[in-house]
Parts: sequence; C-alpha cells; structure tokens
Amino acid sequence: MNTITGTIYRAIDPMHMGSALDGSRGEGRFNAADQPTLYLSSSRDGVAAAMIKHTSANDPARTVIAVRVENARVFDLRDADSPDHAGISLDDATCDWQQQLREGVRPQSWSVRNTIEESGAHGLIDPSRKSPGLWHLVLFTWNTPSAPAVTVEER
Repeated sequence: MNTITGTIYRAIDPMHMGSALDGSRGEGRFNAADQPTLYLSSSRDGVAAAMIKHTSANDPARTVIAVRVENARVFDLRDADSPDHAGISLDDATCDWQQQLREGVRPQSWSVRNTIEESGAHGLIDPSRKSPGLWHLVLFTWNTPSAPAVTVEER
C-alpha cells in the first residue's frame, strides 16, 4: 500500500459546489449506490480524461477544483504485482461495469473495491484507461476518524 498526501483534482457541477466532497451520488466503477466514494484525479489532465467517459452533451459544464488529501492509505492498481498480492484481478478492476449493470450483473469492479477495502485501504489508485500515464484516486472513506482528511484548496 502507498500513502498519498497532496493536491488532487475533482470535476464538480457548479450547482453542487457546496457538496463537492460528499462523493458520488450514484453507482460508479468502484461503488454501488449505497457506498460512499470520492472520485478524484491526480491532475487537471486526469480530470479531463475521466470526463470523456462521464459527460454527455446535455450535462452542465464542470468546474475543476483542487483538493488536499492527507494520509490516504491506498492500493495502487498501477503496480502490476499488486493485484496478485491482494487476490484481485486487473481484468475485474477494468471490466465494463456499466454493461454488467445493464445485464443485471453485479460489476466485478465492485468486488475489487470490497477486497481492497477489507485489506484496510482507504481507497485505490486507478490508472487512466483514456490517457495512459495519468491516474485517479478513488477514496472509500474520508473526513471521519482514522480516515484521510480531504479539504477544498481552490475553487
């Protein structure tokens, strides 16, 4: 596991700026609707890459904000050896989770999250599939006792 401390970025609908750190409002690659999850990116370019898949023409423009993350223990999916050590599969982590949902199947990537969370990690590093070399930070817990502190640095 790695520890992350630093500035990370998030795209947010300006109408929801007051709840920018509340996390996802629905299902995502690494979460069912009832699992708090905060999706972030390591850079503004990472946010742009992530938004390719998660924005449609009818969506409002997003604002990119900088947030400070302190002491997040995370499992790094970029490390080719890491999945073997945790008993997870990179194929499961990168599955087409939206297609699996459409088929009525629980996405394999949700099981990856559960396994990583059970190992004591606060979240994971997910390599960008749209822009190799970029990465995203996915937090399962934050701003609670013994979890990483996350605060807005810049709007």
